[in-house]
Amino acid sequence: MDLGRVSQKGLSLVELMVAMVVGLFLTAGIFSMFVMSATNVTTTSQFNQLQENGRIALWLIERDVSQLGFMGDLTGIGLEVGTNLDINAAAVAAGNDCIGDGVNNSSFPAPVPAHFRRLWGYESGVSANSLSCLTSVRSATDVLQIKRLAGPEVATPNDSNRYYLATNSQQGVLFSGDQTAPVITNGRYWEYLHHVYYIEDEAGTPVLKRRVLRNGGMKTSASYEQLVEGVENMRVLYGFDSNGDNSADSYMPVQNVTDLMWDNSLAQRVVSLRIFMLIRSLEADSSYINNNSYTLGDKTIVAPGDNFRRKVVSTTLVLENPIISAN
Repeated sequence: MDLGRVSQKGLSLVELMVAMVVGLFLTAGIFSMFVMSATNVTTTSQFNQLQENGRIALWLIERDVSQLGFMGDLTGIGLEVGTNLDINAAAVAAGNDCIGDGVNNSSFPAPVPAHFRRLWGYESGVSANSLSCLTSVRSATDVLQIKRLAGPEVATPNDSNRYYLATNSQQGVLFSGDQTAPVITNGRYWEYLHHVYYIEDEAGTPVLKRRVLRNGGMKTSASYEQLVEGVENMRVLYGFDSNGDNSADSYMPVQNVTDLMWDNSLAQRVVSLRIFMLIRSLEADSSYINNNSYTLGDKTIVAPGDNFRRKVVSTTLVLENPIISAN
């Protein structure tokens, strides 16, 4: 036999099977690493999304709450129509307004001898009272209403879609941007705000929304603002000072707040808020099942065994000047 002319023309069956087995192990390992990497990316991305959405939602409300009670030069003074306040703006029709519970809780102060409520809230589907302007609020979520002036002062109030308040230390005039700005001695102009925060479902996704006062009411096309997607629940605890030291002695849910407390009557007045939000991921993750429990202040929410991740975010907000706001 001519050994010099012998050549190998292929693999034996055993060699081929060994190579296939090794290849399968390598492929399985690479695929497993890929799946783990993809899962980690999804998990990290969703946690980052939860954190960011929660941060933005709290920040938006914090800006309003921190300025609660600010009424320009009339801060700390009760607004009384016909005494220190004139209203030149056309009245907002009840059907277009967001009117809360109480004698004096519309967008504009009413000519009645009752406290004008700049802060008010309720729990949708649970509280006895609600805002008729909201019809699709997510059940068992809190609604928060705030009225204040926006700073800095406005040099020329000419936005026809907004309302303004002209003030000095003794009087104020409420008017709309399409009216001639009233002239009062040493007066300044401020934009007047009425905001309502609530949660509503859109195509299966819970969304934090805000209703804002615009010229003509709070049901115009310009009065709806979509703020943050994925906010599934909101809980507000109201901090009341009962011993006059300007700090909260107790925090309570809206169901425990009485009419007298809303009106800062007797020896109790609200000086701070604790706000809790349950944030839900926007996309489901089929590799994850959520049966966790989440505590929002005084209540606990149990996830329904779905594929959405959740996170609770919270903050405590002190009214900017509870001493001045006491009046």
